[in-house]
Amino acid sequence: MPEQKGSQNTYLLVPILLIAVLLSTAAIRGPSLVSLAGFGSAIIVAAPLVMATYALMAVAVAGRGTVDLAVGPLLAFINVSIIKLSDLGIVTSPLGVFLLALGIGVIYQLLFALVIIYIRVQPIIVALSGFLALSGINRVILPRPGGVAPDWMGSWGLGNTIFSPILLIVLLATGGWLLFTLTPFYRNLRMMGYDERAAYASGTRTTITRIGAHVISGIFVGLGAICYTALIASGDPTQGTTMTLTSVTALVLGGASLAGGRGGVTGALLGALNLFLIGYVLATFNFGASQAFVIQLIYGLILVLSLLLALLVPIIGRHISFISPFAAFVVLGCVVIGIMLQISNAGPHAAATTAAAAAVPAAPTGDLISRYLLLPGSVPTGIATLSFSPLQKMAFGAVAALLLLVLTFRLVVAEARSSRLGVFVYVFVSALILLLFFVVAQESHAGSQASAAQLPAPQPVETSP
Repeated sequence: MPEQKGSQNTYLLVPILLIAVLLSTAAIRGPSLVSLAGFGSAIIVAAPLVMATYALMAVAVAGRGTVDLAVGPLLAFINVSIIKLSDLGIVTSPLGVFLLALGIGVIYQLLFALVIIYIRVQPIIVALSGFLALSGINRVILPRPGGVAPDWMGSWGLGNTIFSPILLIVLLATGGWLLFTLTPFYRNLRMMGYDERAAYASGTRTTITRIGAHVISGIFVGLGAICYTALIASGDPTQGTTMTLTSVTALVLGGASLAGGRGGVTGALLGALNLFLIGYVLATFNFGASQAFVIQLIYGLILVLSLLLALLVPIIGRHISFISPFAAFVVLGCVVIGIMLQISNAGPHAAATTAAAAAVPAAPTGDLISRYLLLPGSVPTGIATLSFSPLQKMAFGAVAALLLLVLTFRLVVAEARSSRLGVFVYVFVSALILLLFFVVAQESHAGSQASAAQLPAPQPVETSP
């Protein structure tokens, strides 16, 4: 059973690897991210996208190719409705805003589900109709971005610290979905996504299950609209297209199947964070007037590549099923945390080291060794570089040896159970051959240096004047 479960979650390896690369790149390109204010701002900016991705995931798992393309205009519709009613003084309290946002989201998704079930219209047609209708209605309610959010929302979008009401909303939504996965309703939902006829034959009430999935989606859209309103502190009817594109890309990037039956909160969260980090990393580059075009182009390319990877997951999963996504997340997480700690401490430590060297001939290094096992290098130019202490080398070497040993044993066990030679045998033999060449080259280089050292030094030639 564990192997089957691991093979089912193999699709998470792609977003896990991507988020490790993107987070490391973001920390290097934009060191301001590695701070309380940086993390707080990242949470505020990424929260609407995370909620929109959760909303898409809830209906995508239900099957029939249900991808609500109107999630962006619906989120904008709730946003402009909150701003308009707040300006009129009708809805200003937190309870009223939450009831309005959740109510609009649930009612729309309920109508969406009823049209699909009883009128039997294809979900993609209903989604496109909702996208066009809501985009026009948003322009009628609020012709241009403007308005002011309720006063109590002003402090929600500051992002001065990690702990904020927006973080609480994200945690509650994520925790609620994780608890939801333990219920029989979620198992029926996935079964219906895999094969609706088989689920109906087994006694699953498919109509109630589909309606429930859309209601959950409406709740997530409402929470996303609240997060978005707190972020911009105003109304914006023009964000529908962008939000739909990014949330669909995040959904596919997180490993969810658009055909239904596969998807989870972990993949959706990773996909949304990957999309946020892609935007963050691209913002550190200056593409001039084509900045927006390049970002949209990269989003589209990522969506196409994600679809290709989704098609290749069943094939790739048979060869890497021995790799646990959780283990990969832990290992890559430790690497990324080490990089972020180095980035966050390199500047202050380099400045402190330079000041100490100017005041005292030999500055103590014991405090540096005890702090995260990091020793920033100091060079005359003032540029901080890495210099590893013996304790660091021993710790990193032990971790690398342990990981290599575990990976080797897992591969050996997987190959022993296989009926034919796999990729590991060829990779292992190639690595041994390369190691042999490396050792021979090192020995030859050392021998040539020793021979050169034994040769007598050339004597100067005397010339007559």
